[in-house]
Amino acid sequence: MAGTLYGLGIGPGDPDLITLKALNILQAAPVIAYPAPVGKSSLARSIVEKHLPGGQDEIKIDTPMIPGDFPANDVYDQYSEEIAQKLAEGKDVAVLCEGDPFFFGSFMYIYARLADRFETRVVPGVSSAMASCCQLGVPITSRADVLTILPAPLPSEDLLERLQLCDAAIIMKVGRHFAKVRDVIGTLGLNEHAYYIEHATMETQKMMSLDEATFEKAPYFSMIIVHKRGEAWK
Repeated sequence: MAGTLYGLGIGPGDPDLITLKALNILQAAPVIAYPAPVGKSSLARSIVEKHLPGGQDEIKIDTPMIPGDFPANDVYDQYSEEIAQKLAEGKDVAVLCEGDPFFFGSFMYIYARLADRFETRVVPGVSSAMASCCQLGVPITSRADVLTILPAPLPSEDLLERLQLCDAAIIMKVGRHFAKVRDVIGTLGLNEHAYYIEHATMETQKMMSLDEATFEKAPYFSMIIVHKRGEAWK
């Protein structure tokens, strides 16, 4: 009998933000798999490290992080087959995913290749978007607010158009696009209602108003939160 493939949302960074369901599966699975930039350690594994029981087989999914060339289809083809081999041997495999597996989560690329071949269960996780609002103390929606999630790599004109149409926005994957996003928000006169956060819930977390963020580049794990009313309850 084949094993079960699990996509585990393990939260945004704080090890204690993993759900009980994901924790139980994590500790029971004989095999865990997790993404990592080529030549570097895995953030996903580091998040759950203190929860690992030891003795598990581990599959490190070495992924080249090249702008404009992600996902790396050949990489996911290769590692999906490695995971499939473990499943065919009757072993459950838990694939770790920062945040939520289906919200910009890398697990979706494994899911696309294996879900029609093996029993697959996806466990939702706390997303960095929601965690960031809580860390900042900025409620993001109320009443009939329209919330938009925007990836920062969008062209400036697209960001401008979409921000004009919503009440609140969470702009993700800011990184090297920070200056562009800040300029767009400034053009709309929303700087005083915008906040910046990086590495939400982690020990390296930093947060501030957008006006205080005078640098030109930001880490990949950073985002900007903006609400046109300033406070959602107003």
